[in-house]
Amino acid sequence: MTRDQASSSGPIWSASALTGDPHQTADKANRVKAMFAAIAGSYDRNNRLHSLGRDQAWRRRAAALASIGPADRVLDVACGTGDLTEALAREGPGEVIGVDFTEPMLELARRKSADQRRPPGFPTPTYQLADAMDLPFDDGVFDVVTIAFGIRNVADPGRALLEFRRVLRRGGRVVVLEFGRPRGRLARFGSDLYCKRIMPVTATWIAHDRSGAYRYLPRSVATFPDGDAFESLLAAAGFETCRTHPMTLGIAVAYRGIAG
Repeated sequence: MTRDQASSSGPIWSASALTGDPHQTADKANRVKAMFAAIAGSYDRNNRLHSLGRDQAWRRRAAALASIGPADRVLDVACGTGDLTEALAREGPGEVIGVDFTEPMLELARRKSADQRRPPGFPTPTYQLADAMDLPFDDGVFDVVTIAFGIRNVADPGRALLEFRRVLRRGGRVVVLEFGRPRGRLARFGSDLYCKRIMPVTATWIAHDRSGAYRYLPRSVATFPDGDAFESLLAAAGFETCRTHPMTLGIAVAYRGIAG
């Protein structure tokens, strides 16, 4: 499904398409690709506004959890417009590569990267088109693999995690940043009200979106494994010492594991 096809045939994520589990949709990958192509231009603006600016702090925390050394090779998967990729570069590794399967997002990442001022010796990230489930890299060539708010959008998250393990050296680190579900009753109520009722309306208006992206977002979070369930996915892919790091009352969560 392309962006043009979506606009001519109705929303990519209609209300009826979201009555069940969107992760079980047969053409999920095509829908997600078309969705991000449709909202790429307003993606950063919506992220800043609807996280009240916290999204950048979450990414900086994820980058810090990667424990990056000066000679490390770092891969940021589903890099989008490159916010986490740039945060990783500021940790001072030897090399940073960002990959995404949506070209309009990569175009924005490259444009933003060209405008960055970096201290001497800090790497300039490179960006390329690639699918999280079929990474175009040899085995064991990275020290760190990260993904921010992307694993939930992959057609087969387990397969993607296996790919992350494949391209990591033994002892390498994986950091997965995702939305979580707050555990406290009051925090959960406020989060649900905001994410399910308010944000879909305001974000859709800001993006002039007809794809249904901001109806898909809360539904995809609600139906995706989190906490212990996601740690189990990491363990099944070959990661050890998995830890969960909640942020902002658990609205965002960083998962960290070591390649065994």
